[in-house]
Formats: sequence, C-alpha cells, structure tokens
Amino acid sequence: MSATPPTIVFDLDGTLVDTAPDLINALNHVLAREGLSPLPLASARNMIGAGARKLLERGLEAEGRLVPPEEMNRLAADFIAYYGDHIAVESRPFAGLEDALDTLAARGCRLAVCTNKLEWLSNRLLDELGLSTRFAAICGADTFGVAKPDPAILRQTILKAGGEIARAVMVGDAGTDVGAARRAGVPVIGCTFGYTDVPIAELNPDSLIHHMKDLPAAVEALGTFRHPT
Repeated sequence: MSATPPTIVFDLDGTLVDTAPDLINALNHVLAREGLSPLPLASARNMIGAGARKLLERGLEAEGRLVPPEEMNRLAADFIAYYGDHIAVESRPFAGLEDALDTLAARGCRLAVCTNKLEWLSNRLLDELGLSTRFAAICGADTFGVAKPDPAILRQTILKAGGEIARAVMVGDAGTDVGAARRAGVPVIGCTFGYTDVPIAELNPDSLIHHMKDLPAAVEALGTFRHPT
C-alpha cells in the first residue's frame, strides 16, 4: 500500500515571501503617526516573525516607547488596517520559490502554510501574489487560537491539509518555526535568507538552505519520500 503523500509546511514571512518592505512600511506609518522616527529596513527586518503586535512592540521599544495594553490595541488595529491595504506593494516571493513548489507538487507533496500572521492577511497576501491555490491549508495565529512555537498550530495545519504528522516537514526561517517543529516531532529545514535575530544555523535545524532552488533536494535528503517501514 502506498504511503500518504508528504506534507511540506511553510512559514510565510521570511520563508515563502519577502514581506519585510511592506511590514516595515506599515510599522513606520504607525510610528510616524505617534511622532516617532522611521526605522530603517535593514535593522528592522529581524523584528519580524512573531506577529503584528510583537513587531509593533519591538518597533516602539527601539524608539524608547513603552505603551499600555489599551494603547497597544489601538496601534495594532491601525497597523493591521494600513498593512491590509498595502500588503503586496513591495512583497515578492523569494527567488526560486515557484519552481521549488512546482517540483514538490510534481513529486506528490501536499503544501501548507503555518504562520503567525493573521489568517485573513495571509490569504490576502498569497491571493495578491497568485500563490494561494498552491496550498491545501493556510493557517494563521488566529486559526486555532495558538501561535508558533506552540506545536498545536503546526499539528493542526498538517491535519487540515489532509496530511499526517509522521509524514511532514516544516520549512521556516526563525526560532518559532524550529521550536514548533521540534515540539511537534517534525523535521525542520531552516532558510538562511529570512528574518531572525538569532542566525537560523545556531538553532540547529535538521537541514539548511540558502536559496529556494535547494529546497526539493533538502526535503528528499530528509527521507520524506521514503515509504514507512
């Protein structure tokens, strides 16, 4: 009997898509409204990865501003409204992504997205970039009420995509991805071109890639295509 097709689960920001320009533009929009200076993309990009609220907190802290929860709620709503309207102005898939997805799909893989971005924002971004139909499931921090590194979001994403946890691989760029994968018992491929304040190599993923063209070979090297014994 043939094995269940492998499920390859991707982080979104910094893994599938280079979203930093639009995210930091939205952050700087909020900072400007608060009378604060904009942050340069080069230094702010590594603040991305734990959701909009955390990005805002990090951006405000970089400007020496701490805000109470009720004010943060207002700023987060402003950020999401602006970002939702400007979600794909400069955001683009990383080089080699679509060819890698084509190769994995041709080999029978299911593809899914597991991100700490809100689900509707994730769908809007992938729709705008013409990528959403490639994925059997697109799950965000609000889909199941938990966010990475909680393993529940990864496990539930795999199941929603119709896959099996024992036949899955996580692909991500940061500690939240490695943490979720480790806790879920899923091997993880780290992308060195993403957003992280700790180099992904130091987080000891099972494999590292420096370009999306290397992903299919990395997936195969993990034994994902072997049938269970």
